[in-house]
Amino acid sequence: MKNKKKIPVGVDGFEKIITNDFYYIDKTGFITELLHNWGEVNLFTRPRRFGKSLNMSMLQHFFEIGREKTLFDGLKISKEKNLCEAYMGKFPVISITLKSVDGLNFEMASGQLRELIGTEAERFSFLKDSSRLTANEKEKYHALTEISNGCYTMDGLVLSSGLKTLSMLLSRHYNQKVIILIDEYDVPLDKAFQAGYYEQMVSLMRNFLGNALKSNEYLQFAVLTGCLRISKESIFTGLNNLKVNTITDTRYDEYFGFTDEDVKEVLSYYGLSDRFEIVREWYDGYRFGNVDVYCPWDVINYCYDAIADDEEREPENYWANTSGNEMVRRFIEKANQQTRNEIERLIAGETITKSVNMELTYNELDTTIENLWSVLFTTGYLTRRGKAEGKQYKLAIPNKEIRELFVTQIREWFRDTTRADTPRIEKFCGAFPEGNEKLIEEILNDYLWTTISVRDTAVKNDRKENFYHGMLLGLLQYEDNWLIKSNAESGEGYSDILVETQERIGIVIEVKYALDGNLDKWSKIALEQIEKKDYAARLLEDGMKKIVRYGIAFYKKHCKVTMETIS
Repeated sequence: MKNKKKIPVGVDGFEKIITNDFYYIDKTGFITELLHNWGEVNLFTRPRRFGKSLNMSMLQHFFEIGREKTLFDGLKISKEKNLCEAYMGKFPVISITLKSVDGLNFEMASGQLRELIGTEAERFSFLKDSSRLTANEKEKYHALTEISNGCYTMDGLVLSSGLKTLSMLLSRHYNQKVIILIDEYDVPLDKAFQAGYYEQMVSLMRNFLGNALKSNEYLQFAVLTGCLRISKESIFTGLNNLKVNTITDTRYDEYFGFTDEDVKEVLSYYGLSDRFEIVREWYDGYRFGNVDVYCPWDVINYCYDAIADDEEREPENYWANTSGNEMVRRFIEKANQQTRNEIERLIAGETITKSVNMELTYNELDTTIENLWSVLFTTGYLTRRGKAEGKQYKLAIPNKEIRELFVTQIREWFRDTTRADTPRIEKFCGAFPEGNEKLIEEILNDYLWTTISVRDTAVKNDRKENFYHGMLLGLLQYEDNWLIKSNAESGEGYSDILVETQERIGIVIEVKYALDGNLDKWSKIALEQIEKKDYAARLLEDGMKKIVRYGIAFYKKHCKVTMETIS
């Protein structure tokens, strides 16, 4: 769109957004609230893609000595004259992000951490010639930045005290205490847990963070961000100056994520105000403190795509597609029959009351299904719709995007587990060309009982059919040598599923959802529709010698199969 600010897809640098004319939702009020309420060490936990990195970049540009102060002209913080006079551009700032510390083993991960500390130290290369540092202190700086064969050579002791050493050197040079910003502090632990070197990484991070944040006389304050609040006993042992802000706290609740007003503002700016209800249905629903928020990543990406389309843009799973969703898959795999029923209720739009533990260690995450409920809540896959008693919350799936993610993960899990049972899936598929409706019905009912069904009461009947259609299609696709067509044009309409076997047997399947629970009636209606609309026409045109027609009706975890053969 001409004369409009660019949409900052994937841009999380504050200076880049402001100086390159990107659209910016003003979150500088975060600085004001932080300065009024800060503790010596401040930890903010929020799901991924909710603006943590951009806020950290904003903090760096506000506090750091030598930064361009005009970046904040016209923004909310600029009205706080006294705060700007006292704090803007007045501090040395150490700023690192640990999201790249994701090595496959401990040696690789610790090397990546060395790279981060060495690179950040080199940003202050003036320290090696500073007249305010002693020769011994300059030697300490040299130990942080020395390179051999392209790699930083600092040993374990130098690495674990690296942040504190750098803060000491900067404080000596500027005669001013230092601000430390650590983004994505929990990523190294997450990756170590997945790769099998968790205990080694816990030990390193405990020393690395403890040295910098505990009894550091050179520290003004520190801000850390991450997805999970890692147990204090795990890596923050003895740290008595830690102030934690999670998604349940009311302070700072509007500064991570977009509010209704933010979304209306950005949609109006790009001429998309008529899309507000669509955006709210798909990307709203998160509850931080007392504020309902949208995922910024989703809203920004939707706007970027929508302004390029002449027709109304269909929403996509932007947040869900940014990284793996192993936690949801792990949750589904561990679910017992009770938990599967609870997942079904969540997908249907209901709430589940669960105790939530906001402080875990990674090696506790999937020791019990209850811990996984907590992780899904803190990482954004579930949100709260109210509080029950104590640590209990009423949990719900936040929006349509995450609901679709759950459904996709359920389908993939079901496909993988059914295909692992080769004898049963072969028997099931083989029953279709044979016309063995009783065997199909028996096995299909068994599958329905063990899987998680999608029975959303808020959607139309044909949408309910989609889940069962997709499940049945996934089962039949086990047969690699069959030609299978979904929603293919045939006769006077579009048949749900058409199959052509190597033996030239054609199979027509019509799926119905029995809203009233009368499976016999709806399976017969499905069969009658096949005949009435001549769905077998395409199979006959393709040279099939025998046609088998199936009307299959579903209701929750039950099905009825009605069959008819045409020779």
